[in-house]
Amino acid sequence: MSNSSSFNEFLLMAFADKRELQLLHFSLFLAIYLAALLANGLVITAIACDHRLHTPMYFFLLNLSLLDIGSISTTIPKSLANSLWNTRAISFFGCAVQVFFLFFLYTAEYYLLTVMAYDRYVAICRPLHYGTLLDGRACVKMAAAAWASGFFNALLHTGNTFSLPLCQGNALGQFFCEIPQILKLSCSNSYLREVGLLVVSLCVAFGCFVFIVVSYMQIFRAVLRIPSEQGRHKAFSMCLPHLAVVSLFLSTAMFAYLKPPSISSPALDLVLAVLYSVLPPTVNPLIYSMRNKELKEA
Repeated sequence: MSNSSSFNEFLLMAFADKRELQLLHFSLFLAIYLAALLANGLVITAIACDHRLHTPMYFFLLNLSLLDIGSISTTIPKSLANSLWNTRAISFFGCAVQVFFLFFLYTAEYYLLTVMAYDRYVAICRPLHYGTLLDGRACVKMAAAAWASGFFNALLHTGNTFSLPLCQGNALGQFFCEIPQILKLSCSNSYLREVGLLVVSLCVAFGCFVFIVVSYMQIFRAVLRIPSEQGRHKAFSMCLPHLAVVSLFLSTAMFAYLKPPSISSPALDLVLAVLYSVLPPTVNPLIYSMRNKELKEA
């Protein structure tokens, strides 16, 4: 095909060819999707309705739950519909919308997790300045910056990706639309511009990663200086859920995209895509509420 305008739809990867397995996939993903909506919805409701939770940490957690609902709602419903109706098609416009929202929400979530690392650093290492550095206005500005950065980043990458001529057909090797899969369909050398933009985004992401690592090195150093065991336990309880969420988010995504080509296969790519796109939004509320007495009570 000469360019992207020569077709009006993409073909997504199917989970199974047999009708029974398609219905099994539909049932399983529907249960996971409803569980994610319920868990994140409960977190949002609890934080919004309980004045005791109107603190910077819970404000950022509310934003994280909103992003999780958005990200899982971008991929799962279309996959459910395709399994139910025994089809693989997604419209060209629908694919562009899916790419935009996925890039937007995942980028915003990563920046928000970076902001949350700063929140934990100030709370543990500079507690006397916590109210000054993280007052209501500062929290809103940092959350808005994460959302806005994700939005403009997604707008740039989506517009650039879907302006490329596509010469390798319209079949994607994934159950949702994502930029690396679309670049595989582009004409030779036409994708280098988008690859350059992705490299810049990865450099920024690496900077955020370094900031998170350095923040937690300072946090653990400060926690180990706390004389009482109860104080250390409380400090670790504040930080470990966020560290677990960051680790889950980064480890699944990094392994999916940075794994050696020698171990790549359609089945493995499909499993890894489920891990980084479906698992984090579902388990994040459980991680944060598991050892959080205030959130449980709310």
